[in-house]
Amino acid sequence: MKTLIVIVGPTGVGKTSLCLDIAERLNSVIINADSRQVFKEIPIGTAAPTDDEQKRVKHFFVGTLSINDYYNASMFENDVIGLLDKLFLKKDNVIMSGGSMMYVDAVCNGIDDIPSVDEKIRRQVIYMYETQGFEVIKSELKKLDPEYFDVVDKNNPKRVIHALEICLSTGKTYTSFRTYKKKERPFRIMKIGLYRERAELYSRIDRRVDEMIAQGLVEEARAMYPHRTLNSLNTVGYKELFDYFDDKCTLEDAVFKIKCNTHKYCRKQLTWFKRDKDIRWFSPENVEEIINYINSFN
Repeated sequence: MKTLIVIVGPTGVGKTSLCLDIAERLNSVIINADSRQVFKEIPIGTAAPTDDEQKRVKHFFVGTLSINDYYNASMFENDVIGLLDKLFLKKDNVIMSGGSMMYVDAVCNGIDDIPSVDEKIRRQVIYMYETQGFEVIKSELKKLDPEYFDVVDKNNPKRVIHALEICLSTGKTYTSFRTYKKKERPFRIMKIGLYRERAELYSRIDRRVDEMIAQGLVEEARAMYPHRTLNSLNTVGYKELFDYFDDKCTLEDAVFKIKCNTHKYCRKQLTWFKRDKDIRWFSPENVEEIINYINSFN
């Protein structure tokens, strides 16, 4: 039976390097499950696979969209399932890897069939967000769907805004569309998690941030500054540098905050992935052990 090999882990753990090695060994390809690396304008800050890495192994969903394009986990699910239908005609194993938890879950378990948002409504909500602020958005969602408001991450504008868009587009609560029903897939799914000791992981993250700065992250962020209100740029690395451009902090402070906020996101990823009992955990250094596990699964 065809197998989707899902390789997950926190940012900075070494997923890219390991996936390249395994993909070459299995003569496979890599589906990128990263909600930010899909945007072509921000390769440095998202640590997207380089041109050389993409020449080694065929990648999908890297730099395929513009920061102005709307994209979400449901759209990713549909796109990946359609792509897998084609890839499995030639490949027995396909690798999917990334740290975007919702994107991984959408492909593995399915996501609720949420209606499309009316484009006029979307523009109205974004205008409300940009002109009146996030507190107004939260207040509107609390009135229209208090049940979802109680459980949503209120520090995540993307989720709050999307829920409000659905409420306004459909006249129903966002909660009414959430069924949590797992979808059956016509292929097997094996999940591999990568881990490192916390101190080592933080050290790798800090070095990578320094490398990003050396590669031109400040210049990349400055080019994105006119578009700073876009949801695609509401991410670690850009928000901190936007504050620097606004004279709210020094460059040194901004870099320090990028490192601290990446550590925080790393912990969030680990908490999410560790809830999944189907994940088998390995050190990324143990390539042979991982290959043997894949072979035993087949």
